[in-house]
Amino acid sequence: MKNWLCVLVAPRPTFQFDMTDEERELMREHALYWRGQVSSGKALVFGPVIHPKAEFGGVAILALDDDEDPNDYSLSDPVIRAGAGFRFEAYWMPQLVQSESS
Repeated sequence: MKNWLCVLVAPRPTFQFDMTDEERELMREHALYWRGQVSSGKALVFGPVIHPKAEFGGVAILALDDDEDPNDYSLSDPVIRAGAGFRFEAYWMPQLVQSESS
């Protein structure tokens, strides 16, 4: 297994505070998609991040088989498919430390 830090980069730094109704709907679809990935065990966690100096809208930690490409998960994400200015980045985590209760 390989673990990945995945970052959704929003189309603008102010996105979480000024999203349009259409973008809000896309984000609902995005959240449903990632909830499904959590249910399947592929995503360990995901959620929005509000950071005053960063453009990213959220993060996910994926646990994938060695031959799986984390970028494949972005291709099915509604916000990426919509071509609405979002970007997906994935970074390999060579070591992941989890609590015993996880």
